[in-house]
Amino acid sequence: MYVDGKRLRGHFSHSAALAEVRKRGTGFVWVGLHEPDEIQMGDIAQTFGLHALAVEDVLEGSHRPKLERYDDTLMMVMRTVAYVEHELHTVSEIVQTGEVVVFTAPDFVVAVRQGEHSGLAGVRQALENDSERLLLGPGAVLHAIADYVVDTYVEVTQKLEVEVDLVEEEVFSPKSQVAIESIYQLKREIVELRRAVSPLATPLQLLGRPDTPLPKEVRRYLRDVADHHIAVTERIRDFDETLSALVNAAVARTAVQQNTDMRKISAAVAIAAVPTMIAGIYGMNFDHIPELHQVWGYPAVLTLMAILCTTLLVIFRRNKWL
Repeated sequence: MYVDGKRLRGHFSHSAALAEVRKRGTGFVWVGLHEPDEIQMGDIAQTFGLHALAVEDVLEGSHRPKLERYDDTLMMVMRTVAYVEHELHTVSEIVQTGEVVVFTAPDFVVAVRQGEHSGLAGVRQALENDSERLLLGPGAVLHAIADYVVDTYVEVTQKLEVEVDLVEEEVFSPKSQVAIESIYQLKREIVELRRAVSPLATPLQLLGRPDTPLPKEVRRYLRDVADHHIAVTERIRDFDETLSALVNAAVARTAVQQNTDMRKISAAVAIAAVPTMIAGIYGMNFDHIPELHQVWGYPAVLTLMAILCTTLLVIFRRNKWL
């Protein structure tokens, strides 16, 4: 419970805290929940007057980012992301996603988290150290959470940028051994990141509008968050385009390598065909072959095979087939 920008000492139930705030006529209550069950969420909804549809959304989870308004209560859904530390090309999951649903009204904030990486303890501590921002009310909490979520987007994209650069370097290195499957894996994770991040643009824009029931100063902060979010989405789009180009480059490189291998195989077969043909002719059961009964016949045939094979080898090497 926060009054005049300060957290009140003591322990309160959510219902007692809300009653105290309404009795005072000032301040607000901030409740944080992590993966609540139906009974817990029902109790919270009854105390704070949350709409049944909003509660249903929270319990179902995995929604696209959105902003809903129920009378004087705003409901904002944000997707959270976290980077999974790993060796390059060794795991199937690079980006983990979660969810934060924030309900704000004039006298309360209810933040519901899904996922282990979406903790808001740091956000709460930072706000409690900045009483001037807390004086702005629940809107300041909404901004702080949105700002934190977008900051995690920035951190994840910075780490992914390093990974994309490494993949790009491998694809275009002279002795590249990168598998196309690895690029597809990274691209799949980028697509998941884009689906989690990009839809948040509309809710942030709506929160910055004058008709939003938030203080003017909070709307200014939220517009700044929206600008950071736009930069992140553009970076993610660049990653997607880069990886698409890398997939095409890797496919083309593989095709070129296959063509080179086929040329080498064809050249080797052509060289091997010459002695095979000559040996096949002299292996037939005919007595009237001119060189068959000559003393010099055997070394002459071997010499002819060597000359023809060497000639073909020189020709193929000059044409870079071998």
